[in-house]
Amino acid sequence: MSTYDLLLTNVRVVRHDRPEPELMDIGVTDGRISRVAPQIDRAEAAQVVDGGGRLAFPGVVDAHQHWGIYNPLSEDAVSESRASVQGGVTTALNYMRTGQYYLNRGGRYADFFPEVLAATEGRSYIDYGFHLAPMSREHIGEVPSLVEEHGVTSFKIFMFYGSHGLHGRSADQNSFLMIPEGERYDYAHFEFVMRGVQAAREQFPELADEISLSLHCETAEIMSAYTKQVEQDGTLRGLEAYHASRPPHSEGLAVSIASYLAHETGLPKINLLHLTSEKAVDAALRMARAFPHIDFRREVTIGHLVADIDTAHGLGGKVNPPLRPRADVEALWGYVLDGKIDWVVSDHACCKDEVKFGEPRDDIFVAKSGFGGAEYLLPGLVTEGSRRGLSYQRVAELTSWNPAQRFGLRNKGALVQGYDADICLVDPDSTWTVRAEDSESTQEYTPFEGFELTARVTDTFVRGQHVLVDGKVTGEPAGRYLARPQR
Repeated sequence: MSTYDLLLTNVRVVRHDRPEPELMDIGVTDGRISRVAPQIDRAEAAQVVDGGGRLAFPGVVDAHQHWGIYNPLSEDAVSESRASVQGGVTTALNYMRTGQYYLNRGGRYADFFPEVLAATEGRSYIDYGFHLAPMSREHIGEVPSLVEEHGVTSFKIFMFYGSHGLHGRSADQNSFLMIPEGERYDYAHFEFVMRGVQAAREQFPELADEISLSLHCETAEIMSAYTKQVEQDGTLRGLEAYHASRPPHSEGLAVSIASYLAHETGLPKINLLHLTSEKAVDAALRMARAFPHIDFRREVTIGHLVADIDTAHGLGGKVNPPLRPRADVEALWGYVLDGKIDWVVSDHACCKDEVKFGEPRDDIFVAKSGFGGAEYLLPGLVTEGSRRGLSYQRVAELTSWNPAQRFGLRNKGALVQGYDADICLVDPDSTWTVRAEDSESTQEYTPFEGFELTARVTDTFVRGQHVLVDGKVTGEPAGRYLARPQR
């Protein structure tokens, strides 16, 4: 009988806590890493895969995706998880809410969330979990049961939904959000969400460190006024116009408001999502100094690190918050290199051509917001990071260890004995050109079309299962829903 189900040999193992990769073999038993050591006896393994000296990164924990926002959830669970393994992603945490888009209905999470789980079961190629957004008063009361019964330990607020829609101005938020008549999705609601999440932390003290609240930080009133201004002026076009309509100080103001509300409510676990600009991160750092008792985490997306309003390929690059000018991209990289950013994500939201572009097709304010990108997460970060001196150790922190720790994924995020055998092999010297047609996503375009990357994910393993083999997705879906924290 073999000691190992799988032996991955001749790989340079990257760890979040070691400065340099080490040439090692990795033994896998029952889906977990059972040994990491040099020159493990090949005869002890049922299957041997030669890594050819490539880098072995911990599988990416992409803490920000959106399955089912524009396409049926059951469809996205298949295709977008296939795209994810192309980018080294082995775990996706998806944002989900009631209201328009997603399942297109309101109501209690007690009724809604089992449908989410049923639609995804047995369909994903990677492990997955969900962050949920309390949209109504009733949802706030459901937070403890979501923690206890379903292992949902992370929640979300979309700060701009009070008077601004997903794609632009909106006059009827109750209809869009499908919340009860007479309720408002506003700062008062955000405060009560924070109090509800903090009450759950107090109810489950043994889980408190892994229960957190994430915020999409933009200010509806600023965006509404600037959108009107940009449209009336009429001189700006495309992604530049959308950037101007949702200016960076809108992010900074929302970050400041969210941070004070966290202070007021005593909620110490706050995640500031997809910060896109120098002003946004500056505000986040100011708030961290102002409220040192709050454990803030700061997120950026790979899209905002590799593309800007001039280099992105067309209006397919519309996303919330927007892509920014090159100066903001460089500022974000400065913060990444200074250790001020905690994790990098894709914010993957597959939006097919027929949905993305309206009439007229070249009107940025008619186009839908969001695009896929998980397939470029690790290749993009290694490519751009290597040019700027970002270490592989830091890449492993940003893409795997840090999000796993924050979100209760106790068995993920490191190539260490006892952890899930989530592994991706990277060739850091493979130059290739991004083409949408090469992606497993059902999205027919990408804002990264034509970008040249110099790192490629060749192989991906999910709990020891070889789901990407020499760049090709293989096998059947074997991803599991992750109730958190993992036991």
